[in-house]
Amino acid sequence: MNMDRIIKMVTRILMRKAINKGVSAGIDAASGAGRKRQAPNGAAPEQGTDPQVQQTSGPPKLTQQQRRARRAVRQARRAARAAKG
Repeated sequence: MNMDRIIKMVTRILMRKAINKGVSAGIDAASGAGRKRQAPNGAAPEQGTDPQVQQTSGPPKLTQQQRRARRAVRQARRAARAAKG
């Protein structure tokens, strides 16, 4: 193998590793929004320091009256579709 071919092979390997690490980091950041993130030194973050954890506590709980209202709307839509088709 000549030197040019070896250099191209090594640069492709390094580029592939760098790109894959970047893609993996981006996917982990996008999918890990709801879980606690570790600090760079491996220690767990302190309570209240990560704004993402505080913001993603989940949807607010619905009252029984709100659940009944949503259920009634769904039933009305189903009835309208059944009558139509």
